[in-house]
Amino acid sequence: MRGKITAGILIALLTLIGFWIQTSYQSALNKPAVQHSLVVEIEKGDSFDRITDKLLSLGVDIDPFWFKSVALRIEVTNKLKAGEYELTPGLTIPQILAVFVEGRAIKYPITFPEGWNLKEILQAIEQTPNLKKTLQKQAAAEISAELGMSGTNPEGWFFPDTYHFEKNTTDVSILKRAYVKMQSVLQEEWQHRELNLPYKTAYEALIMASIVEKETGAKSERAMISGVFTRRLAKGMLLQTDPTVIYGMGDGYKGNIKANDLTTATPYNTYVIQGLPPSPIAMPGRDAIHAALHPDKDNSLYFVAKGDGSHQFSASLVEHNQAVNSFQKNKR
Repeated sequence: MRGKITAGILIALLTLIGFWIQTSYQSALNKPAVQHSLVVEIEKGDSFDRITDKLLSLGVDIDPFWFKSVALRIEVTNKLKAGEYELTPGLTIPQILAVFVEGRAIKYPITFPEGWNLKEILQAIEQTPNLKKTLQKQAAAEISAELGMSGTNPEGWFFPDTYHFEKNTTDVSILKRAYVKMQSVLQEEWQHRELNLPYKTAYEALIMASIVEKETGAKSERAMISGVFTRRLAKGMLLQTDPTVIYGMGDGYKGNIKANDLTTATPYNTYVIQGLPPSPIAMPGRDAIHAALHPDKDNSLYFVAKGDGSHQFSASLVEHNQAVNSFQKNKR
């Protein structure tokens, strides 16, 4: 009789323990563990216990035993990915683990606007938090080598866009993404170009697109600007575009182009050199690339800024000089 009582007590005790374990486990599964928004960073090499300690230090309401038990049951203890994560109120243990396993890390933006040059890109990289800096002091040729480019000048090869990245992503990674996207966009546009254009290669079209990008921000004028320059190229005329002069002046440009700047020879001074400059002068967007490959069919050979963001186009030098007198007198 005593043995039966002892066995009964043991069974009851085991039943209670089992009930407690099941209840505690279900509570661990379903109880909101995050009370307020917080950011936790899982570093490369962090153990599961180290990650647990970080969560506890941030006030996440988890029991280490049950946190690990849940992770073991769903077999993810070795699958938590490094990264910086935002945990929002109401997340349960399985949901927290899912965030880490799926790698839903915080994404930060960096924007390269249309018309920026390489110097401006590197300055933006230098000033962007959470991005690992490796390139800001390197020369253009070294950057090209780092990115696996065929040439030595990476100017113009980065597509202007907003790129999102995780903390500690390298600047090389961002630039590679921008480079690959520019290659893709340029190749796509090049395949659909108009016939009889004065370019031998897609790179020459990229150079023209960069000039178009710097000459106007008005989408409606880009094909007209491109038309002027492609007709000039076809006729053997000098391009005579101020943005190339400015680019060639480098740090010597202080906001104004003087008369002697137009006659000072640089590889980019299109008032002196024949044809296109040796490289792009900025990052053109898709619209500028498209315009370079689809110039308008007008007969204008000149244009001048009107002061309101638009331009006056002229077919003859006489008309152009009249427009210059009307819109640009005493401005240079």
